[in-house]
Amino acid sequence: MRLLGVSALALGVLAAACGSDDGSAAAAPTGQLTITVWPSGEHAGGARRSTLQCGPPGGTHPRAAKACARLAAVSNPFKPVPRDVMCTQIYGGPQVALVTGTYGGRRVNARFNRVNGCEISRWDRIAVVFPVTVGVNS
Repeated sequence: MRLLGVSALALGVLAAACGSDDGSAAAAPTGQLTITVWPSGEHAGGARRSTLQCGPPGGTHPRAAKACARLAAVSNPFKPVPRDVMCTQIYGGPQVALVTGTYGGRRVNARFNRVNGCEISRWDRIAVVFPVTVGVNS
């Protein structure tokens, strides 16, 4: 009996992942974003900017389609690290990024850095959005 329940659950998950056959697949969020990256840190200068449009993908971002797909795949991609979370004290580098604009009908004003384990993880979740950082993109 337990195996039957697990099989039914697996089939339900598989059907949801494949979408329905009535053409009602969920649309990817739309957005207009400006991404500013300081590869050597804000105080070092050298800001590099690109634009990213999602729905359809475009802008000056060199991998717009991949960046938009990644943003759509991540739940709340611009959510900051909560203040009450303990983070490993691992330094990931001086890179800083600022993402502004709109995404999914919401205003975005998100700052990213790599100063500890939590921030590195947050950066890495959407690293493809930061196209000019060398050695830290996925």
